[in-house]
Amino acid sequence: MKSGRPLTPAEFQSLTGVSRETLGRLEAYLDLLGRWQRAVNLVGTRTLDDPWRRHILDSAQLFPLVPREASLVDLGSGAGLPGLVLAILGVRRVGLVEADGRKAEFLREAARVTGSELAIHVGRAELLPPVPADFVCARALAPLKRLLGWAARWLAAGGMCLFPKGRDADGEIVEAGRSWHFAVERLPSRTEPDGVILRIGDLRHV
Repeated sequence: MKSGRPLTPAEFQSLTGVSRETLGRLEAYLDLLGRWQRAVNLVGTRTLDDPWRRHILDSAQLFPLVPREASLVDLGSGAGLPGLVLAILGVRRVGLVEADGRKAEFLREAARVTGSELAIHVGRAELLPPVPADFVCARALAPLKRLLGWAARWLAAGGMCLFPKGRDADGEIVEAGRSWHFAVERLPSRTEPDGVILRIGDLRHV
């Protein structure tokens, strides 16, 4: 879904059906993000020209794929995308993994401002003691082959990975398949015409 002008909060609400309370929490999050961005490079500056599409809707499109009672870990969470947005929307057991201390400080403040209960794990995904989760997600973090290596540490038995990817997704799948066995489903992105969400299960090392 793409248009020549920024997506408005009202349009986001119409597309997703979120409550006014949830919309207000998302607005508070974006306000905080804009203020912190001046001092800490949390997201690409140009993406803030259309934040409701580029960040909020892009994260929210994962929400229907995650049962409310499931646990989820967001690797390399950065500004909390998509993990914090999913927590605001209603995923109840969310963990954010972030190695950058300043970004982790932002995540703590964003969780406070939005009233989100979640765990923040400060450190590198490949080095921290993992807390196994039903779902592992990551957005714009690394090629799939590397992501699967990190995700395997954090994924509970029978768990699923959710990775938004761009036009190179098929090439990344082929490359990752040389080291990993997995079942993959390609779901269309609501925000990027060439994008997909990779839903990956049955993950094990070759």
